[in-house]
Amino acid sequence: MPADNLHRFLFEHQDIRGEIVQLDATCRDAVAGHEYPEHIRQLLGELLAACALLTATIKFDATLGMEIRGDGPLTLLMAESNPGLHRHAQKLRGVARYDAETIADHDDASLRELTGAGRIVITITPKQGRRYQGIVPLECSSIAGCVEAYFTQSEQLPTHLWLAANDSGAAGLLLQQLPQEAQTPIRDDDAWDRINHLAATITAEELTELDAAAVLHRLFHEETVHMLGHTPIVFGCTCSRERIGAALHHLDTDELRELLAERGNIETQCHFCNTTYTFTPAEIEALIDDPNAKSPTIN
Repeated sequence: MPADNLHRFLFEHQDIRGEIVQLDATCRDAVAGHEYPEHIRQLLGELLAACALLTATIKFDATLGMEIRGDGPLTLLMAESNPGLHRHAQKLRGVARYDAETIADHDDASLRELTGAGRIVITITPKQGRRYQGIVPLECSSIAGCVEAYFTQSEQLPTHLWLAANDSGAAGLLLQQLPQEAQTPIRDDDAWDRINHLAATITAEELTELDAAAVLHRLFHEETVHMLGHTPIVFGCTCSRERIGAALHHLDTDELRELLAERGNIETQCHFCNTTYTFTPAEIEALIDDPNAKSPTIN
């Protein structure tokens, strides 16, 4: 598996762009500490790859979240991307929730069978400006198909994805048709269909095991493709003691004090990275008054 990077590329004289992402350590870190079944790990890997690809299509700094929710054995699959400072790196995290008693009986089930009546929610939260959220029903059997349906329904640029995941990591390929430019010197009306037909011949093994340059040569050696550099991808959780404290501040005061009376302290764990945060009675009382209060037990 190549190193964790996202590569961008363009086709010469065509209004078509593309991205390849390959995740190794990022996937391992995302599932570390979670005892996910193999097919759930692979689905989460695919969603992480899709999240990285979609984040790179955004022209401004924003957090992008993808949630697959359903009423079947798999109730939640979530990935979130943070582009990092000046887009020098993308930080990914993800989590899965499922019925542990029945999920093993569905190891060969499709995504739609696992989620039942489900939906995919894509949320873009910019550093400045309004948050955008798109919701589409899960009517496809794959994550790639669901994301393509999202682009179609939201009337965005025509987009196709190919995703793959295994025990070593995950990878994805995205092609997107850009608005036609009047100054394009050569117009090839068949290019979009032809290039997508070529991309559809990629195998899961090639996508996950070949490096980006080799993938592009394998698929598009008869086209003129320009690689535009790469962005590193890392696992990164945005949880913090301050964020957890702010969330506790919004809970009912009586409920917080009842929990303290029962347990002595309040302990909570991040669902993404499994970091545990413990709050003493004095810290909880301070948070009730002010979510930004410093711990009274720390000098």
